[in-house]
Amino acid sequence: MMWELIQANQRKSVLLLVLLGLVLAGLGCVIGLAWLGPEGAVYGLGAAALIWVVLTSLGFLAGDQILLSSSAAEEVSKELYPQLFNVVEEMKIASNLAHMPRVYVMDDPGMNAFATGIKPERCAVAVTAGLVSRLNRDELQGVIAHEMSHITNRDVYYMTLAGIVLGSIRLLSHVFLRGMWFGGGSRRRYRTAGRAGVGGQAQVVILAAALVFAILGPILAQIFYFSLSRKREYLADACAVRLTRYPEGLASALEKISQDGSFSSVLNPITSPMYIFEPRAASSLTHTHPPILDRIRILRAIAQGAGFASYQKAYASFYRGRDSSLLPPSAFSQKAEVPLRAPSPASEEPRGRKAQARDLMDVMRSINDFAFLVCACGMKIKIPPRFNHSTITCPKCSRVLDVPLTQLAAAAAILAGRGVSAGKKAPSGARGDEAPQIHRRRGTGWESFACRCGQTLTLSPAFIAPQMICRRCGRLVRIESYVAA
Repeated sequence: MMWELIQANQRKSVLLLVLLGLVLAGLGCVIGLAWLGPEGAVYGLGAAALIWVVLTSLGFLAGDQILLSSSAAEEVSKELYPQLFNVVEEMKIASNLAHMPRVYVMDDPGMNAFATGIKPERCAVAVTAGLVSRLNRDELQGVIAHEMSHITNRDVYYMTLAGIVLGSIRLLSHVFLRGMWFGGGSRRRYRTAGRAGVGGQAQVVILAAALVFAILGPILAQIFYFSLSRKREYLADACAVRLTRYPEGLASALEKISQDGSFSSVLNPITSPMYIFEPRAASSLTHTHPPILDRIRILRAIAQGAGFASYQKAYASFYRGRDSSLLPPSAFSQKAEVPLRAPSPASEEPRGRKAQARDLMDVMRSINDFAFLVCACGMKIKIPPRFNHSTITCPKCSRVLDVPLTQLAAAAAILAGRGVSAGKKAPSGARGDEAPQIHRRRGTGWESFACRCGQTLTLSPAFIAPQMICRRCGRLVRIESYVAA
């Protein structure tokens, strides 16, 4: 249905990639002329091409992981974030993706998200800890659907390629400007050529042009790069409405994100267009996204259905007298309108700011391998990963509790005596001969315990599965539900 839209995106992306490529080639030629004279244009073009080839190869081989690592994203398990995984699985099925995206959480109190994936089988969705803890299920579903739409529309692929070209331009410009500032060799060469009367004036003009192009080239390329993502955000919003059938979920999520005052440390000029929200643009030329209030108004103007026709109507009513054509004719080939759905029951329960703040801190601690102990008095104790004591005293009731981090060290020592390292997977035969480990929950909140291999396993308040798999040794651990006395 959306093949025409995807093809139109591809044509626009190729055009903008060509423009960025021309800026890169022009910058290389001018720098070559400035450094080496008339014969240097070819060498400058070759240097620009070499930088582009190296960065492109690196991007295709490890670009996804570099982006995730630079954003401080950690891959998480379904046991720790069951609701997040369930939402991703739902949107994977709804968007007809062939592969389940990997799920990452960024240790950041701000509210943001992005998707990556040069290849469909390597796609991933990353959200910040602040977003997971502050959005309800419908809002989280809207954000995930938006990011899934970027994957299915191939936006992530072209944004990655454009980011590589922009990075090449910035690197080439930086090297030239630093060389001119600290080298001084070119300036001496021009003075010598001027005294000899061999085109000295022309070389000075070329040098000045190179300096101007080295300064303005990255700015021009960045404007091209930013323009690549603006209309795609509207398209991803339209696809997200179609996938969730609940536009208010995404609208409410965008509203909360726009009102969030937390500083996000994961954004930078290259990766910012990939996020769902970029709060630091100074003007309309440097905006990577359309105004978030416009996106919210369009989403809340949808009243008749969740199909593309309804989104196009809301978009056209908002952009009267301007470019009101967003979706291609193939998007309206389905005559039957998709009905809107009611909000999820779990999303209607209001939560206070203190509860959201506690959830945020618990999420960030779980990413950083904190363990959770729940005392009989109801006190939840957070234990840092380098805690070296065997017991801890509850600050509320003074009860002495055993620390699972010490227990897992003892378990690792036992396994070491059997010839199994705590840092390696145990042989499958050894695990198969043992009965599954059983853990009985001590409450309904965050809770940690030790696997027999020495790995600390953590259960979140939303965990409801009857079992889990240890990510270190692959052992099956059965979870018995908490029964109140």
